[in-house]
Amino acid sequence: MIAVIRPVFVVAAFAAIVSSAHAEDRAVLVHCKAMVERASKDAASASEAELSRCRQIIREWALRDARMTVDEQGRPLR
Repeated sequence: MIAVIRPVFVVAAFAAIVSSAHAEDRAVLVHCKAMVERASKDAASASEAELSRCRQIIREWALRDARMTVDEQGRPLR
């Protein structure tokens, strides 16, 4: 019985990690850039938690774009 349950938990944990690690789509990036820009002009426009999340998304996209050799249409960047 334990031999069956243990692999199920491992697969479930792996699925949870993979689903939470997916990349945000470009619309979220655009929204976050706008939110950070608004926050720089108006301090009360967003909560610190939202701003931290958006800054993290912007950093992740910058790192992702730096590693890419083609754009979204498949054309070479370099």
